[in-house]
Amino acid sequence: MSKSTKRPAWGLIWAFPFALAISMNFVFAAVQGDYGLFRRAEILGDASKLEKELIALNQDVAEMENLTRRLSDDYLDLDLLDEQARAVLGAARADELILP
Repeated sequence: MSKSTKRPAWGLIWAFPFALAISMNFVFAAVQGDYGLFRRAEILGDASKLEKELIALNQDVAEMENLTRRLSDDYLDLDLLDEQARAVLGAARADELILP
């Protein structure tokens, strides 16, 4: 009669560390990869900063549009025109005192 010897399952012994290494690679990529969780948090932070900057820029544009409209031929604001003439030309009226 022949003796039956049990051999170790080397395929299973090598498959487990291989599967573990591949799984760890996927987990690392999911957390720190180009499309991972850390990158997502960074993008969301950048998006909120850019949204705040967009709001500020839209306010600046609205203010500039208002000033431009006030300087147009259709709408003449004499106070703004006087202020701009004084700022650009350095002009003053004859009856005004200029204090340094």
